[in-house]
Amino acid sequence: VQLQASGGGLVQAGGSLRLSCVATGKIFAMKSMGWYRQAPGAQREWVASITRSGTTDYLGSVKGRFTVSRDNAKNTVNLQMNNLTPEDTAVYYCNARIEIIPGHEYDNWGQGTQVTVSS
Repeated sequence: VQLQASGGGLVQAGGSLRLSCVATGKIFAMKSMGWYRQAPGAQREWVASITRSGTTDYLGSVKGRFTVSRDNAKNTVNLQMNNLTPEDTAVYYCNARIEIIPGHEYDNWGQGTQVTVSS
């Protein structure tokens, strides 16, 4: 199974970006999906997650600005990021808990996509 993330880039403060991540390979079911980020010199932190049924949760600092969504038919997860600030600058990683055969689940990570917000 591979996760391919896209959509990062350079944007001015106050701007928006939309990240997407698609899972390919042997997939029986996609469980929870979400996004993490890692700023330079910092540890990777959780940003947002969404369950298969659509329940979402967010890091406090992004709540109200970021929206996570998913398309179960296409095995994709998205992150709409609005009103970006320089503090959002980081490499963003998608994550998915994937059941490849019934009863066998694994965490999978995308390759990361750079988001840079200039002031």
